[in-house]
Amino acid sequence: QVQLVESGGGRVQAGGSLRLSCTASGGFFSTSAMGWYHQRPGDLRLLVAGITSTGRDNYADSRKGRYTISRDNDKNILVLEMNDLRPADAGMYFCNKVPPFDDWGQGTRVTVSL
Repeated sequence: QVQLVESGGGRVQAGGSLRLSCTASGGFFSTSAMGWYHQRPGDLRLLVAGITSTGRDNYADSRKGRYTISRDNDKNILVLEMNDLRPADAGMYFCNKVPPFDDWGQGTRVTVSL
């Protein structure tokens, strides 16, 4: 059974940083490309950072240079370091496989204030 549990969201001022974490279970993590998805209210859930099973990362253009995705295949943990946060970065963040399972975790909320 797939289970994804995100944590680490919070409220920061513009320019601040957050570190999101995702714990995955279900036996798929170490062999799967993983990603962080961002969803603003009323918008689609979009992939903003991805990492292959062997650690090659990629980012949406708007996040390059500010986000860093990493993974620990021994602990089944996916991490997103977010720096220089902007109001447009606010919303819910979810982790999932790339492409994603139909099942999602509860996500973690990021709020960025001016």
